[in-house]
Amino acid sequence: MTRNEIAHFCLSLPGAREDYKWGSNRVFSIAETKMFAIVDFLGGELAFKVDSDLFLGFTDRPGIRPAPYLARAHWVSLPAPFAMGDDELRACLTRSHQLVVRKLAKKRQIGLLLD
Repeated sequence: MTRNEIAHFCLSLPGAREDYKWGSNRVFSIAETKMFAIVDFLGGELAFKVDSDLFLGFTDRPGIRPAPYLARAHWVSLPAPFAMGDDELRACLTRSHQLVVRKLAKKRQIGLLLD
């Protein structure tokens, strides 16, 4: 997937919006401030949140590393070209979105949950 295809996919998720933060980082978030993906992170990487119990498994894979500054919150980053196929990348971005949604207050989750 290209950066624009990733951005388009992220914006297709319920309640997603795009902002530019920290210079040229394209940040995708829900509930105004809850990030779930960053495109062009640290000059061209893709970063997103993963399940805490899968974090070490992801970072053991070639081409995936703990995201600087965000690893303590179980974020990983991938330099381009991305070390996973399009379908897996879409699944990971969707899961990142849902992990963030589930941390919201119950009344804010309405309409944002996919399952």
